[in-house]
Formats: sequence, C-alpha cells, structure tokens
Amino acid sequence: MSLLTIMPSGKSIEVGEGTSLLAAILAADESINHKCDGNASCGTCHIFVQEGRKGLSKISREENEKLDSIVGVGSKSRLACQAKILGTENIKVELLGFGSGF
Repeated sequence: MSLLTIMPSGKSIEVGEGTSLLAAILAADESINHKCDGNASCGTCHIFVQEGRKGLSKISREENEKLDSIVGVGSKSRLACQAKILGTENIKVELLGFGSGF
C-alpha cells in the first residue's frame, strides 16, 4: 500500500499496488479530466508527480509519445491513466487546473 496525496486539495488516501493514478484520484472523489477512458490517446489526465516517482510504473512508449504532444509537459509529468502504483513508496501528485490534452 502507498499513501497518495492529491494537491492542491491535500486529500490523502491509501492505494493498493497495481492501481492507476487515475483510478485512485477518482476513488478519492477528486475531479480530473479523462476523455479517452485510460487509453493514453487524449492526454487530458496529465498531472505532475511531485514526490514518489520511483513508486510508479515506468513510462511506456505510448505514454511518452502522448506526453511529447502536450504543451506544458515537464520532468514530473505523467498521464494518470498510465501510471500504476507499485506500492513501494508514498506519492504526491498535483492536479492541473486546466485540460492539458486535446
């Protein structure tokens, strides 16, 4: 289990191994855009991982390609639908205040 903290609300929930960040964020009753149902094809679930990046699955080729097409992407960027929790460390993410995909 990992403790997921969601900013800017500061809400924290425990999340089991293998859960996507998107599923965990939705389970915490937080609002996040996700137009493609987790297929890494829209980019609307773009978030920043502030802490605990090693506690997430590696970035896949599909996720990397989609991130490359989004404005405002940085070294902390992930698609919430593609990042799976490994259960090895606590994670802090920042939800962005705008739909960053298209």
